[in-house]
Amino acid sequence: MMEKISKSLLTRQSKAPLFDVLSARAKRNVISFHCPGHKNGRSVDRELKDYTGEEVYKFDVTVFDEVDSLHDPVGPIKKAQKLMAQAYGVKHSLFLVNGTSVGNMAMFLAACDSGDSIIVSRSSHKSIMAGIIMSGVWPIWIQPKIDQNLDLVFNSTYEQVKDALDKYPESKAVFVTSPTYNGVVTELGKIVDLCHRRGKIVLVDEAHGAHLMFNKNLPESAVVAGADLCVQSTHKILSAMSQGSVLHFNSSLIDFNRVKKIVSMLQTTSPNYLILASLDLARRQAFLRGGENFDAVIEAAEWGRSYINNNISSMKCFTRREIQELGFDLDVTKLTVNVTKTGLSGYEIEAILAKEYNIQLDYADLFNLVAIMGEGSIKSDVETFVSALENINKEYHGEQKNWVLKIPSLGTEMVLRPREVFLSNNTKKIGLKKAVGHIAAQTLTPYPPGIPIIIPGERITKEICDYLIDMSSKDIRISGQETEMLRTVKVFTN
Repeated sequence: MMEKISKSLLTRQSKAPLFDVLSARAKRNVISFHCPGHKNGRSVDRELKDYTGEEVYKFDVTVFDEVDSLHDPVGPIKKAQKLMAQAYGVKHSLFLVNGTSVGNMAMFLAACDSGDSIIVSRSSHKSIMAGIIMSGVWPIWIQPKIDQNLDLVFNSTYEQVKDALDKYPESKAVFVTSPTYNGVVTELGKIVDLCHRRGKIVLVDEAHGAHLMFNKNLPESAVVAGADLCVQSTHKILSAMSQGSVLHFNSSLIDFNRVKKIVSMLQTTSPNYLILASLDLARRQAFLRGGENFDAVIEAAEWGRSYINNNISSMKCFTRREIQELGFDLDVTKLTVNVTKTGLSGYEIEAILAKEYNIQLDYADLFNLVAIMGEGSIKSDVETFVSALENINKEYHGEQKNWVLKIPSLGTEMVLRPREVFLSNNTKKIGLKKAVGHIAAQTLTPYPPGIPIIIPGERITKEICDYLIDMSSKDIRISGQETEMLRTVKVFTN
């Protein structure tokens, strides 16, 4: 990849204008009569400052001309965002300091007007519901595909998107999540081509894919596929600090000025400049060294995957080839370890890893452990992880469970827009067994599989009630319930 890049572009991408300005200012020991109140770290609690050092707090400044304004950038932030756009090959990039969640909300508000309909997978991140509620759109849900052999939920396929567009040609946009938490990437190129031929906007939550375009051995990125708007968590796999994300714009169907205004409306007026500087540097690092850095990460991940599959009989990692045979692709830097044959849940093994081996995973469910590798991951980390799994396999044994990953049919009737119900005070709680036929007024999401089973504005079916009762009886955590046990559900009354 790097051989094809011009010398002038390499020179530009070697710069970090926002970091340089903040660093130069820090070295001048400027006397602060501005926010924040710790005054270059002087009043930060001593215990914290002894651990972090004092210099880092000199980057924690407020908005003034030298460091630029995130809401109306004309200086180093503008230059840094332009370099980000050049690195990803898009028209514009906007820095986000509230994470990808705020980018997802912004995409809905920028692409759609209140009352528009949008096709979206039911398995999307919970911030999608916030975007749907805030924008006032009608969601057209795509039923997630479940693979019970791999105990996985897959993203929307090309065929599912095509079927939805055929059935609902009035749809304004299509929203896709890719990669999934497990690193599964859908057929984005085909989906984008189909949507654009029909004049539809494509929005992509690529929170877990900021690294994809910097290594030829990884799947195609949404920005390369041609998504109109794409949001990435630069902090998840690259080296930016937490909350540091980027919204990429590459559309002829959306007004960029509208995007800017909406992003500004949703973000804090007191951004953390250390997060912003880390975005600037993460871009530079990924562009200049991402290829070689991720070669090493991929090699370590593939070693771990192979070792587990060949040496730990009760655990298994699916491979890229297996995923490709199902019509998807895989970001191999993600290690999903299926543990169902151990007789222990993923939750139980996650707790053992944290308590006894000092290993913290990003995610676990009944069936799987998910180890997220990033630019800072090294092979010895994977070796330690694999060694711990070997020990757990020898020392811990549970009874084989008959767990099955399943969800009810979610193609239920949308009676009212989620926004109307969410903002209404005309709600009441009724017994779950009596909720059939009522209009839901809350979101309930069992984990696993982390898919909303009911959302505000849709008709509750008997199948959904039975499913929720079954989940609750098994002590499966249901996000959104307002009592210790799920016995009631909030419904809309009018």
